[in-house]
Amino acid sequence: MKRKQYIVNGRVQGVGFRPFVFRLAKEFSLKGSVSNTEDGVVIDIEGEEQNLDAFAQNLIDKQPPLARIINVEIREMHSRSHFDEFLITPSSPGTKHQVLISPDAAVCNDCKREILDPGDRRYLYPFTNCTNCGPRLTITRSIPYDRPMTSMACFEMCPDCMVEYNDPLNRRFHAQPNACEACGPRVWLTDTQGRELVEGNRSIARAAELLAQGKIIAAKGLGGFHLVCDAGHSKSVEELRHRKNRPGKSLAIMVPDIESAKMVAHINPQQETIMTGMEHPIVILPVKKPFILSPLLSPDTDNLGIMLPYTPFHIVLFHYLKKILSPDKPAALVMTSGNFSSEPISLGNREAQRRLSRIADFFLLHNRDILTRCDDSVVFGTDDGPVFLRRARGYTPSPVFLSGRGAPVLGAGPELKNTICLTKNDQAYVSQHLGDLKNLETYDFFLETIIHFKDILQVEPMAVVRDFHPDYLSSKYAQEESGLPVFNLQHHFAHIFSVMEENGFQGSCLGVALDGTGLGLDHTLWGGELLLVNNKSLTMERLGLFHPVPLAGGEKAIEEPWRIALGFLHRLGIEDDHDFSWMEKFDSQRKIILKMLDRNINSPLSSGCGRLFDAVAALLGLVQRIEYEGQGAIRLEKIQDHAETNYYETGMVRRDGLLTLDTLSLFGKIAEDLKSGTRPEILSRRFHLSLARGICGWVEKASRETGIQTVGLSGGVMQNMTLSRLLQNLLADKGLRVLTHKILPPNDACVSLGQAVYGRKMLE
Repeated sequence: MKRKQYIVNGRVQGVGFRPFVFRLAKEFSLKGSVSNTEDGVVIDIEGEEQNLDAFAQNLIDKQPPLARIINVEIREMHSRSHFDEFLITPSSPGTKHQVLISPDAAVCNDCKREILDPGDRRYLYPFTNCTNCGPRLTITRSIPYDRPMTSMACFEMCPDCMVEYNDPLNRRFHAQPNACEACGPRVWLTDTQGRELVEGNRSIARAAELLAQGKIIAAKGLGGFHLVCDAGHSKSVEELRHRKNRPGKSLAIMVPDIESAKMVAHINPQQETIMTGMEHPIVILPVKKPFILSPLLSPDTDNLGIMLPYTPFHIVLFHYLKKILSPDKPAALVMTSGNFSSEPISLGNREAQRRLSRIADFFLLHNRDILTRCDDSVVFGTDDGPVFLRRARGYTPSPVFLSGRGAPVLGAGPELKNTICLTKNDQAYVSQHLGDLKNLETYDFFLETIIHFKDILQVEPMAVVRDFHPDYLSSKYAQEESGLPVFNLQHHFAHIFSVMEENGFQGSCLGVALDGTGLGLDHTLWGGELLLVNNKSLTMERLGLFHPVPLAGGEKAIEEPWRIALGFLHRLGIEDDHDFSWMEKFDSQRKIILKMLDRNINSPLSSGCGRLFDAVAALLGLVQRIEYEGQGAIRLEKIQDHAETNYYETGMVRRDGLLTLDTLSLFGKIAEDLKSGTRPEILSRRFHLSLARGICGWVEKASRETGIQTVGLSGGVMQNMTLSRLLQNLLADKGLRVLTHKILPPNDACVSLGQAVYGRKMLE
């Protein structure tokens, strides 16, 4: 007989790990106990040596679907235990918990079968779950993850649920959100005045009828509210856009199953794997032509965000909806965030009715509190896995594992697409997408997320890192409210620190940071940057940039890209060329803008790659005033003629010690060919090809000069899949090691990780 102690760390709470250990111990006739502690899951176990060996092997090989073991520490115990059997003992609180917090998981196949089985006691129950699926982060108040620490604490389990909860052989053994119709949360339908119309499953059935009639419903979900309408009903989609103030940006949809998704879009095996995994994100997919749903869903692109039902509520809703809608088209619902544009997703019932009553016709509510707002994740599906546009439900707060242990640090993030990052030991926890910090509502969400992360991680940061821009709300929080020592890190260097850390790379790295705008160290607007970063010595150097151009009117130019195009033409000396038809619309304003450019009045210089995309899109007549961020680039990517193989040589010149990529001349060549009658579709493709080749040559030259063979790619422009794929392939063909984002989005959502990593190094 031998006795051992196993201390298991990783994602091992809230995923059925202790019940799994219990069953495994019983299988091999072992005695002892298992408990959640601040050190991890502690297994104290005794038995014959061969049985202990088999237990240890199965512990790794057969762990539960949602579990992720990171480390197992084994201690030989010399005394005999006092146990006569194997027990699950109560969790112990503490301030040094090492376990990972589990993200919310999509409903599993076993629960789906029960929900759709008329003979099952959970038939059509919209809060069905088990240890292999269901809410985690969004209902968790603190750790350890036990029912009293969740928003399910107020629901006392009925006798049947208690039997399941206490039965080690049951799938719901110690499933903390376990509930049924008799004892769990309930759902009901109200009008915009808050009057209850119908409750229970009849409310979901009635909601399906209203959706089929063209109504808009605000439905409380897992991490907040969705605004829902029939995706095949153009009048409903148009009305939703009008009420939500979302005129052009694509709207994501949900369909009942993968077969329905394949009726709408082209889906390869890798994309299908991502769609059907435990996370169930929104996956951006190319639509099939002719398009069988409303053309208003995605007017600027041939792609559409599609997701599958990830909660029992969704399954029940589609169960009723499919009975009503025509079988010749897939049941498809718009499922967009329950907010006005630029505000955070609505969380509670009263909050939603206050904020969304001008958008929704009805409200579908429930009484399980959401403790953490968490929007849907959005990804591109590639052969290498998901490329994130927005990382939230299903993935947050899975950590990024760091190169070593260090002091806890808070990364406050940037202004746009803000996230916060809190480190603990060798883990960095990047929050869900918080939004743009441009209003008090989002700032409050930012503050509550910091508090919540400190609580569930049970850690207090020793320093905070902010963006170099002093006027961002996140910067003001760090400087004026955090009460912590503050470090500053320039925006684009933070991007490169982030992509290096994701890839576990230590040392000197070239960085290509491509986005719209970030305040540079010289107080100009950066965004097309070639950098050198050493994350060991904290060496940071700007090696090159895109050709700077003036933004006439500053922020106004970002909203009206024709001003940027005029700035390029002014720099080229062809601003009086009237061969561009779009100029006629702005003839009266054009004279004022040209005077501003001549006299350098409110025309800050920008090297932003995003601004180059905006200027080319405006030049080609694709967009003059944008309705949402990135609209010009999205339209530009959509129209490109993939049969075109010609490209322009993009030169370089050393100016003030910096290697300047001649994007000004690139723009001029496009303008010349446009005047000569070349189609915009061809010019768009040439632009993408030319820019990718130009950047590759830019990096290759810097690599020869520095001897550095590794390059990190980051920034929101890397979400342009055409440019991203071209650039990665070209750089790899040159023999360079290419680092890309695989855990976080390449956009500003990754900045907080870079900040936190930098802050830990500064404290060292």
